[in-house]
Amino acid sequence: MKIVWSPLALERVEDIAQYIAEDNPDAAVRWVDDLFVAVERLADFPESGRMVPEVGSPRIRELIFGTYRVIYSVKDQVDILTVRRSSQLLRTSEINDDET
Repeated sequence: MKIVWSPLALERVEDIAQYIAEDNPDAAVRWVDDLFVAVERLADFPESGRMVPEVGSPRIRELIFGTYRVIYSVKDQVDILTVRRSSQLLRTSEINDDET
């Protein structure tokens, strides 16, 4: 299954990586690489993530990656909608999915 990253999700990944790089640039590169490897597994197992509790739709799921939530939608492809720290509240405006 194809994986498509939203501009918001990529922006969040960049912001997180820049924050990590302030203390450890090598760790930031590893974090991004590991994140993309983890997300790539969704191509074969798109429903492996749990349903997002705040949304309650079986199509909106999340992959837990360390202390981050990768929020995605499963239709004919996997759309990566946003990436958030687990401690942050999810704003439904960030997922922008027509069928939620």
